[in-house]
Amino acid sequence: MGRRILAIGGYALGSKLDDLVLELGGPKVLFVPTAAADDDSAVVAFYDSFGARAEASHAAFFPWPREDLREHALSRDVIYVSGGNTANALAIWRTHGFDRVLREAWEAGVLLTGWSAGMICWFESAVTDSFGPELAPLHDGLGFLAGSACPHFDGEARRRPVYTGLVHDGVLPPGLAADDRVGILFEGDEVAEVVSYRDGATAYRVTAEGAEPLPARLL
Repeated sequence: MGRRILAIGGYALGSKLDDLVLELGGPKVLFVPTAAADDDSAVVAFYDSFGARAEASHAAFFPWPREDLREHALSRDVIYVSGGNTANALAIWRTHGFDRVLREAWEAGVLLTGWSAGMICWFESAVTDSFGPELAPLHDGLGFLAGSACPHFDGEARRRPVYTGLVHDGVLPPGLAADDRVGILFEGDEVAEVVSYRDGATAYRVTAEGAEPLPARLL
C-alpha cells in the first residue's frame, strides 16, 4: 500500500470511522495515547471498540516506552493516535525517536490515523490548545502533510474564527479543517476523500480568502 493518513476532526472511538479504519488498514491496530498522557480511560475506550474484532495493542510512553517499540509499530496495519496535548506528544515522541518510527511506518504503507491531536500532528503546523486554554499556532508538527490543520471546526466555538484568522493573517499557511465526526483520507500528499458520519458535517480548504467546504461521503 502507498502512504495513507486518515485525519479525523473529533473524537471517533466507537464510531463508524473505526469500521473504516479496519477496512482501510487491516486488523493489527496500535493505539498511541501519548497526547492523553496514556490516560487509562482512552486506552479502555480503544479496546472496547477494537479489542474483540482486531489484533489490538497500545504503546505507552510512561514510565518509558516498550523495548520493541519500533519493531512492533512497523508490524502493525494501523497506528491510531489519540486526542490530547499535541505539543507534549510531539516532544515525547522526538525524545524517544518515535517521530522517525512514524515516518518509517507511513512510508511502509501503515495507515496513520487519529482524532484531534491525532489529526493535526501529521501536518507542518496547526491551531492548538496545547499551550493553554486559548488557541494558538503550532509550527513544529511532523510535517508528513504540507500546510496547516484544524480539528473541531464545528465542535468548539473558537476554532473556526481563530483558525481562519491565523491563516488570513499569514501566521499559519493555508490548510484543512475538519468538523467533528469527519475524516479526511490522504493518499500520498493529496486528499483522496472526505467521509462523515453526520449529515452536514464536512471538511474545508482554508485559505486567506476563507473556508471552502469539500464534498463528503456519508458513512
